[in-house]
Amino acid sequence: MTDITLLDGSIGQEIVKRSGSRATPLWSTSVMMEKPEVVRAVHLDYFKSGATIATMNSYAVWPDRLERVGLASEPLRLLDIAAAEAVAARTAFGSGRIAASLGPLGASYRPDIKIPLKDAAKAYRINMERLAPHADLFLIETVSSLHAARGALMGCATADKPVWLAVTVDDDDGTRLRSQESVSDLAQLVKDFAPAALLVNCSRPEAVSAALDLIAPMGLPFGAYANGFTGISEDFLKSAPTVDALEQRQDLGPEDYAAFAMSWVAQGATIVGGCCEVGPAHITELARHLKAGGHTIL
Repeated sequence: MTDITLLDGSIGQEIVKRSGSRATPLWSTSVMMEKPEVVRAVHLDYFKSGATIATMNSYAVWPDRLERVGLASEPLRLLDIAAAEAVAARTAFGSGRIAASLGPLGASYRPDIKIPLKDAAKAYRINMERLAPHADLFLIETVSSLHAARGALMGCATADKPVWLAVTVDDDDGTRLRSQESVSDLAQLVKDFAPAALLVNCSRPEAVSAALDLIAPMGLPFGAYANGFTGISEDFLKSAPTVDALEQRQDLGPEDYAAFAMSWVAQGATIVGGCCEVGPAHITELARHLKAGGHTIL
């Protein structure tokens, strides 16, 4: 059958849940500062669940987010911690690859925030270069507009390791990014920057198939890792939100999620995993389904 790359699941949300700490605008970054061992434990549990890639907890480590809480001098140190914990988990497990997470500037799900391309490229390049010695690939995540995608890809243009682009789509219409631009329009970015893979992430799983139908013809390896939120609330779209504004679905257990992911594999996806609210139990079940279907997990 097919060779499948099995990503991990939720990193930030899982770290926050395990920490027992109150949610803050810094999300899992604040936990990493106080309890880095929690980050390592999350990575290790995903490896044990069958994931072959650990995604660094570097998603939200950006100067603009840290400056709001008086930590403007901390980004590079925090990137080093995120890298070290992922590497330590892989060493403890004995195998696997590491993806350097490069989340959105400003905030998630906010296509209205338009960072000038030159500034965005500089920010992504700084993080990419800092994480490069410890990464096997770069994962640009939760991109909500063509403008944001272009800035991120510009910043990673000099990377000497694979760059994967993951976009987030409208929860009610998977043919559109959250900016309402067509997913089909990613084709020009694929032509301009030649990323190594194109993914859909942090969207409702029900919206993913429509997006993959448009991505598949672009000729790249593709896949998806959806979230388990009921939806993106208006409160979360305000300045400096916390994850308390988002609600976890109660109808998306491991078996349910695996069924969605297997349908993406049937569409031709070769990279699958989970995003927010999709935990180790979901990845364990997905790994079981993949093996039962005759697929090889790489």
